[in-house]
Amino acid sequence: MYSMVTHIKNIAYCSTPIGPLALVESSDAIVRVDWEKPGAPETARSELLTEACRQLREYFSGTRKNFDLPLAPKGTAFQMDVWQALLRIPFGETRSYGEMAQLIGAPKASRAVGMANHRNPISIIIPCHRVIGSNGKLVGYASGLNNKRFLLNHEATTLPLLLK
Repeated sequence: MYSMVTHIKNIAYCSTPIGPLALVESSDAIVRVDWEKPGAPETARSELLTEACRQLREYFSGTRKNFDLPLAPKGTAFQMDVWQALLRIPFGETRSYGEMAQLIGAPKASRAVGMANHRNPISIIIPCHRVIGSNGKLVGYASGLNNKRFLLNHEATTLPLLLK
């Protein structure tokens, strides 16, 4: 699912209930979802960016639980392991940082898991918002706890609609 990335190819902005997101493509894969403008103007929309925006709209409308997009985040081997594990957390569920550390075979690395989450370049699509504190509280989210709360509440209220 992941590949190495060399340069930015296209940028598109997608309107969402949590504000505009910048979708960044390189080498025919999504490399970033930025909550703030990356400082570059929108380029011509590629098929991939159009599809990514469509899937995000479906996610926010409650009709999509999983994304089906080529992804190419850039990070260390440990970060890649964490990001891959995040993709396995089902829609509407959460895991603790400790559970994530166990899942990747590094049971004492819950803080490192937190740092990898913080550096996740493709948030929402790679669902780092689904990781919470071991006490069940919302802790740490690079895009703010209000956005994390919104995403978790969205998934919790959308889940029954998807099961019908």
